[in-house]
Amino acid sequence: MALLTVKDLAVGYETGPVAEHIDFELNTGDFLCVVGENGSGKTTLMKTLLRLVDPLGGEILMGDGLRRNEIGYLPQQTAVQKDFPASVREVVMSGCEAGTGWRPFYNRDDRKTAERNMARMGISRFAGRCYRELSGGQQQRVLLARALCATERMLLLDEPVSGLDPRATQEMYDLIRGLNESGVTIIMISHDIEAAINYASHVLHVGKQIFFGTRDEYVRSRQGMEFLGQGVQISAQGIGTVGRGDAE
Repeated sequence: MALLTVKDLAVGYETGPVAEHIDFELNTGDFLCVVGENGSGKTTLMKTLLRLVDPLGGEILMGDGLRRNEIGYLPQQTAVQKDFPASVREVVMSGCEAGTGWRPFYNRDDRKTAERNMARMGISRFAGRCYRELSGGQQQRVLLARALCATERMLLLDEPVSGLDPRATQEMYDLIRGLNESGVTIIMISHDIEAAINYASHVLHVGKQIFFGTRDEYVRSRQGMEFLGQGVQISAQGIGTVGRGDAE
């Protein structure tokens, strides 16, 4: 059975659905890029997959032994969250809470997990620093380490490079690609569509018409050509643009 299967899913709120008839299937190690216009329901879909919002219809099925508490989440940051007055180690450790069960404290294994993930994200030297003193790129690394403390099976990332400068953006994409290559299944929303699709194995386009398929299939699809533009081509390294300006 696939790691995650979504069947005829409708997402939204009490006022009604935001997106409907969503179908896709992911296996371990897949990298899904979720794209679509603003307000199309991408973040609502992610919250529904996490059961932070109840589905309005359809099914969300987990296979291969995946449990709800084995899905890590990196949400969009608010201004208040960026100013959070805690140490980097405390923020990362909080990702272990899902696995503490009845324990009111962290144990030695939790601490080792936090230290290992800080090392993976290159932030061990900031462990004692206050989170709000870090740059945007460093804060995102901290939050990614925190998400990894919850799981190393599946990560849901909502705009993980939003507001970052080009260098920090590339570093974040490289970290995410490395995690995916190590076997972590990734679901990522990004407005930086052309860059993000370079890293994806599959694309889910959310809108009036739903598309799910491989990256290559999406780039050649009607939705892909309309959303990305006509000048997109695929190379061995990913996609690129030919003879046109940046897509909006």
